[in-house]
This record gives sequence, structure tokens and C-alpha cells, in this order.
Amino acid sequence: MSTEKTKILLVDDEPDILEFISYNLLKEGFEVFTCNNGKEAIKIAQQERPTLIILDVMMPDLDGIETCHVIRETPELKDVLIAFLTARNEDYSQIAGFDAGADDYINKPIKPRVLVSRVKALLRRKGANVPENEIMEVSGFTIDREKYLIIKDGVNINLPKKEFELIALIASKPGKVFTREDILKTIWGEDVVVGDRTIDVHIRKLREKIGDAYIRTIKGVGYKFEF
Repeated sequence: MSTEKTKILLVDDEPDILEFISYNLLKEGFEVFTCNNGKEAIKIAQQERPTLIILDVMMPDLDGIETCHVIRETPELKDVLIAFLTARNEDYSQIAGFDAGADDYINKPIKPRVLVSRVKALLRRKGANVPENEIMEVSGFTIDREKYLIIKDGVNINLPKKEFELIALIASKPGKVFTREDILKTIWGEDVVVGDRTIDVHIRKLREKIGDAYIRTIKGVGYKFEF
């Protein structure tokens, strides 16, 4: 019995953008709906109940910010994930988007793998079904789960299994703090008894291999991946 595909709604008034993003998300196994204006987006969202809506900010009639407000005020859509897609980099635009209820902000132009990685990271945050064709790109790293391979600036970095699983875990949600308990449970499992020192040693070895700038210690809590 096949797993139901995760639905994503794309809203942009530029046909080339819709085609580009749709192609890359369909290739990853998502079910994709598209439209070119805010009013149609609200109608499709009510019909299809997508898990994620990717909204362009600058659109005629009803722009992305206004559309986001309406979606957040619609009871059956209040929990949908919303990411803004825009070529605008002004701080006030991003602030307005987050104030309207956005979950993320993606700037154009964007590379296909980066787009897919950001989308999957958002969906994991909600616990949605994420197709596992697992190549992540984040902060200059390519992390290939299938091959247990990390590439940084074009150079392959060979890591032992646990170190790879650790960096893949914390890089899957950049900015999120993973507690020591989260890390121990996910990487070593509940049945294996290891101490906090084990995590510290693995983190130290990772920093030696990938650099100090990427993994930040949150004292008394755990670690997060900086991006």
C-alpha cells in the first residue's frame, strides 16, 4: 500500500517560476498544485488542503502578504505551512511576511537542490511525509544520506557512521537546537547506554573536519547547525 503524497501548492504570477519549481518538486515525489494569484490560491487551498503553500510576495490583486493573512484566518487552513518566495531582500518585507504568519522565507533565484532541501526541512518540522531521495544542500555542504557522503567546497569529507549521522541530523533543521536527549535517542537509540561525553567527542571530531563555524553549542541544552 503506497504512502499518500504530501501536497504542495505553488503560487506565483511568473509561469517560468511555477514550471521550474513544480518540475523539481514533482521529481522528488510531491503532489504539486499551481496557480498565479492569491484569490485562486485560497480556493485551491480550501479544496486540496495542502501541507505547504509556497507564496510569491509580489502578485497583482491580492499579494502574498494579504493572501497569507486570509489563509491564517481560515480555520481549516490555520496549520498549513507557508513559505514566501520572493526576489525582494528588504528586511521590512521579511518582517511583514513573518508577521502575517509565514513559516519561512525563500529568496529568488534559488538552486533546485537548495529549494528541495528547504522544503523538506520545513515539512519535517511538521512531521509530514517527506520523500527520502536524500541529498541535502545547506551552507555550502552537500550531504548524501544514501552514500554516507559529505562534500564541502567540492571536497569529499569522509566521516565514520555516527559522525555522519550526527551532522546529517542537526543539518536537517538549520537553526533548530537539538537537545542531548534528542541526539542520543536518534543516533544511538534508547537501548544503547552512552554518556554526554560521547556526544562531545563526536562534535569535537566533526568540528576538526568541517570547521568550527557550523556547529554551535547551546550550554546546558545541546547543539544547533548555523547557516
